[in-house]
Amino acid sequence: MSQTDTDPAAVVEITAHDNLRDIPAPEWDGCACPEAAEGRPSDPFTTHRFLSALEDSGSVGPGTGWQPHYLAARRDGALIACAPLYAKGHSQGEYVFDHAWADAYERAGGAYYPKLQIAVPFTPVTGRRFLAKPGHEAEGMAALMQGAVQLAANNGLSSLHATFCAQDEAVAGEQMGLMRRTGQQFHWIDEGYGNFDGFLAALSSRKRKTIRKEREGARASGLRIEHLTGDDLKPHHWDAVWAFYQDTGRRKWGSPYLSRAFFEIAQETLRDDMLLILASDGDRPVAGALNLIGRDTLYGRYWGALEHHPFLHFELCYYQAIDWALAHGLPRVEAGAQGEHKLARGYLPVATHSLHWIAEPGFRDAVARYLDAERVAVDEEIEVLTGYGPFRRTRMEDQE
Repeated sequence: MSQTDTDPAAVVEITAHDNLRDIPAPEWDGCACPEAAEGRPSDPFTTHRFLSALEDSGSVGPGTGWQPHYLAARRDGALIACAPLYAKGHSQGEYVFDHAWADAYERAGGAYYPKLQIAVPFTPVTGRRFLAKPGHEAEGMAALMQGAVQLAANNGLSSLHATFCAQDEAVAGEQMGLMRRTGQQFHWIDEGYGNFDGFLAALSSRKRKTIRKEREGARASGLRIEHLTGDDLKPHHWDAVWAFYQDTGRRKWGSPYLSRAFFEIAQETLRDDMLLILASDGDRPVAGALNLIGRDTLYGRYWGALEHHPFLHFELCYYQAIDWALAHGLPRVEAGAQGEHKLARGYLPVATHSLHWIAEPGFRDAVARYLDAERVAVDEEIEVLTGYGPFRRTRMEDQE
């Protein structure tokens, strides 16, 4: 239990739920995406329907290493905040890497797993992790954070992590005593380009020529490229997506994180949130990039190809995504984790944030020192990489 910030006499009750069905969708979404009452959610990944799809498909739950314990904060019986919390039996599918921490902790004789993770599984996308109704942000985050730390401590767990949280959450969490970590990704931002040619005009001549050459090389394959979302997505398209996803999963992770059932559920409940950029040879799907659509951001998530074609990856994942975002008024494209090759294609480095609590004081102090040094290094890297961006800075450079 946690007292609210606004009324010392009131209390906030924190409960943990093994099944998202315990929290009705309107209540959860009233905290996660209240703006969706007037259109799209800003963050499609924290919606009840997306998290339910992960759970109902068996992508999280028993045997996956992601065991749900969704947190709910209620005052006077009304839900004011919630969080997607999982007990983790490994560090896979997180994209904020703590494998070295786990190794060091266990070499010292401790048990790093299970740990608690506030996150959207398999999703390196920044968003709110402490989901509160408007007007309850401070008390909601404080209550959820206190409840999560207490849950970890009461069960003798090594640590609690909130990954890819919003920057203001990272600042608030640090003020509450958690350790803040920064990382980086590469995002494309519309600076009023109008269309793809307008975007190219902002680049140095050399980079502009390179991108045009890559797009011409992709088109030389003769493949048909189409954008599919909503009712244009049919069940047979998910057969192709599954084949693409399995191919990429085998090469990158050893086995795919999502189950086949996830894509079947996506056809029923998520197709309006999804954009498939599909390349086909006649009627035969060859490659595809699956994106999720937010209110102001297109999120690139899964790519795969059944055969190689030069520059097709860049075309489907980066350039077609920019085309679609510009055409639909979305000012931002996030193309996933890592990838300095995105820099030359107009995706600039931005900071990502996470919060960490570690039970053992000595280990916590060691990690805190590491994070202090890491933040300085990440900030410097972002500054240097931004300077190497493809955008023209002088007329002479444009004429190179």
